[in-house]
Amino acid sequence: MLMQTHEARLDALKQELKRRELDGFIIPISDEHMSEYVGAYAQRLEWLTGFGGSAGSAAVLLNTAAIFVDGRYTVQVRDQVDEKLFEYRSVPKDTIGGWIADHAGQGAKIGYDAWLHSRAWVNTVSAQAAKVGAELVPVDGNPLDAVWQDQPEPSDAVAMIQTDEHTGRSSAEKRAEIADWLKAEGHDAAVISALDSVAWLLNIRGSDIAHTPVALSYVVAHADGTAELFIGSEKVTPELSQHLGNAVTIRERGTFADALGTMAGKKVAVDPNYAVAGIAQALEAGGATVSFERDPTILPRAIKNPVEQQGHRDAQARDGVAVSRFLRWIEETAPSGEVDELAAAAKLLEFRRELGNLKDISFDTISAAAGHAALPHYKVDEDSNIPIPPSSIFLCDSGGQYPAGTTDITRTVWVGPGEPTTEMKDRFTRVLKGHIQIDRAIFPQGTCGGQLDAFARQYLWEAGVDYAHGTGHGVGSFLSVHEGPQRIAKLGGGQPGADEELFAGMILSNEPGYYKAGEFGIRIENLILTVQQDIEGAEGEYLGFECLTFVPIDRTLVEETLLTADEINWWNDYHAKVWDILSPQMDGEDLAWLEKHCAPL
Repeated sequence: MLMQTHEARLDALKQELKRRELDGFIIPISDEHMSEYVGAYAQRLEWLTGFGGSAGSAAVLLNTAAIFVDGRYTVQVRDQVDEKLFEYRSVPKDTIGGWIADHAGQGAKIGYDAWLHSRAWVNTVSAQAAKVGAELVPVDGNPLDAVWQDQPEPSDAVAMIQTDEHTGRSSAEKRAEIADWLKAEGHDAAVISALDSVAWLLNIRGSDIAHTPVALSYVVAHADGTAELFIGSEKVTPELSQHLGNAVTIRERGTFADALGTMAGKKVAVDPNYAVAGIAQALEAGGATVSFERDPTILPRAIKNPVEQQGHRDAQARDGVAVSRFLRWIEETAPSGEVDELAAAAKLLEFRRELGNLKDISFDTISAAAGHAALPHYKVDEDSNIPIPPSSIFLCDSGGQYPAGTTDITRTVWVGPGEPTTEMKDRFTRVLKGHIQIDRAIFPQGTCGGQLDAFARQYLWEAGVDYAHGTGHGVGSFLSVHEGPQRIAKLGGGQPGADEELFAGMILSNEPGYYKAGEFGIRIENLILTVQQDIEGAEGEYLGFECLTFVPIDRTLVEETLLTADEINWWNDYHAKVWDILSPQMDGEDLAWLEKHCAPL
């Protein structure tokens, strides 16, 4: 009989730990590639606890358990996880290692799956556990998998070719660049374990993780430009083999760990952030020397070439039509009170599909009405779904996966009848002013995203308010909607990437926001491309941004008296571009709606 309750699942895990003579076990949201989003087979934390967020961990001891989430999920974890089974802990204030030190006794053996955690995590938690005489030990086979009776199998979907028409560079060129880096650094090989890195390097895509077009696989790239691809044979078509060519050897994914053990005497680069601890352990056990270095594909992947840049422009122009049609539909139908959050998300998907060429959405649509809009990472489901109330704010954060590029856009709109409150208009306009400051920023080469972050927050700070998430993240080319290394976020705020230098060709989101708990939320998000600036008399190289996203912003929520003349000019220029890009693709009532919403302030 399948275990239906989380209490039964937790008890079964504890019994399995006893059988293995373990006193505890750590369960992260992770897979063997340290992916942000994971396949259904790797949703171990959700199966055990009921928590459906995208970041979190649990620690289970034989007599107690805790779940660890950050501030984005404070409300969600309490809605989804039974506090009688798991105590709630908040990161970064609380850590798993600290909790274990407080709750595990002398001699306790705490298990972990070395293929789900980074080496740094293992070292940190081991040190904290050792302070009280406890020991962190790798398990042979995940004990949770042993009790998860109906655990899904990993996806067996075939891998796809991403043509040079969209990549702008062949896989051979990319491998040669990585080989040059390996030789310059004195390495024999690099393990490429992040799924989007594998996809970028070999110009392949897949459908193994929802909304992220990657195939479950690993690559070992060698200093002579050759590579080994470890992937399930069921995923490999004759066309894929031909695309990869003779320089790429295809091996079964299940042989990866054993293959690492055959690299005795080799110096192998491993990314400490994206390679699980099991990779380094297997290499070292086989006699290889591990050098912890950043994945050499990350920076070239982030700096989009001209073909990828144009692909993003094309994808955004197509996506903008779908989102604009959706906003018209919301404006006309939601005031009835008969449209709910799930129906809105479904309608937006319908508009995107109608335009053709959509491969997937780029993440679960955040369709958030009223107080739900105050949850930055709200995910609507059958249990949380509510009608969009008339006379309220509706926030929709969504994106599409197109062969030419990945989109991500947030629009916040007023749903009539009536008018938004003075407070709503004030907060929306302050968010808009910050958004404009990022869009218009000019900065010297060498600047990092963290140095720009305050541009977006300054007008909110003047009112004594702020938002708890970053201002911008990188975006892939028909890859992950969250792509590093760059980020616009507070320096020292615990968000990796804020100190990364920005380079021309990098794509970022521009998404300041404001959230009033239980009442409403506001976010305005466009994607922006980092570009060179031609400044007469400039002393050194300067950069700025080109906006990629063109969809009307809701003027109902704007308090014009808070805008400067320059900001009004920005608004009018932006909407003139929206008209120029979208109007040739629209007609009839859609075109009339667009014309109305692109009129100057």
